[in-house]
Formats: sequence, structure tokens, C-alpha cells
Amino acid sequence: MAKIKHIAITCEDPDSVARFYREGFDLTEVARNDRQIQLTDGDINLTILRWKTREDADVGPDGENYSGIHHIGFQVDSLEETGARLQKLAGEEIVRREIAGPGEARPPRAEEKWSGPNGQVLDISVPGWLHRLPPD
Repeated sequence: MAKIKHIAITCEDPDSVARFYREGFDLTEVARNDRQIQLTDGDINLTILRWKTREDADVGPDGENYSGIHHIGFQVDSLEETGARLQKLAGEEIVRREIAGPGEARPPRAEEKWSGPNGQVLDISVPGWLHRLPPD
């Protein structure tokens, strides 16, 4: 089975966006050059790229207007503590919603959507999300 190992997002200011993820989610910086900063949680890497230009070989068919990832989900220890850190780092809460787990009639848990400094939508949740299908 394939496994997600990195997610790359583009932005105008990789330094400020990387700071947001380092301080907001305790990610560790593992590599850096003039075009990108690579962060990790120990399982998956998050690569913060400077905006692509028409001169970049991998700019893609949509060029500088590339529209990519909708949101990135982070499992956190506390919605309140993480939300407070994100807010201090110029993050903005978008919405909080209750979600139901497998076989649950009423949703006992919550997730929150936030926006990072480059407008990237983030999803934070304490219990996280399904990693495999529930047994029959």
C-alpha cells in the first residue's frame, strides 16, 4: 500500500509559513535552501516552496495560478492550546464542527478549520481521523 510521506505547498514567503508550522504544530525543520524549507512531524514531511514561476521546470499546467491542496489535517493534543498558538501566529479560525465516529449516532468529538498566514486551510482534531476502515 502506498503511504503519504510528504505534502508540498507553495507560498510567497516560505520563512513565515514555515515558522507558523514549526511553532504552531511543533514540526521540526530538517532541510532548507533558497527555494524550499522541509519540516517533519517524524512521519510525514511538509515542504514549504517559494511560489513557482513560469521558468520552473515543475510549475505544472496551470503555471503560477496552480491550485493545489484544499486542507492539511493535524492531530493535536488540545484544540484550545493549539488554537491559541495558531492565533498568536496570525492564524484565523474558520469553523468548528462536531464529527461522528464510526457507528456513533451523535458526534462526541470536534474538529476545527483554521487558515494559516498564506491562506492554507488547516484541520485540527484531538482524536484524528480514520486510518483504516472499521471492521465489519
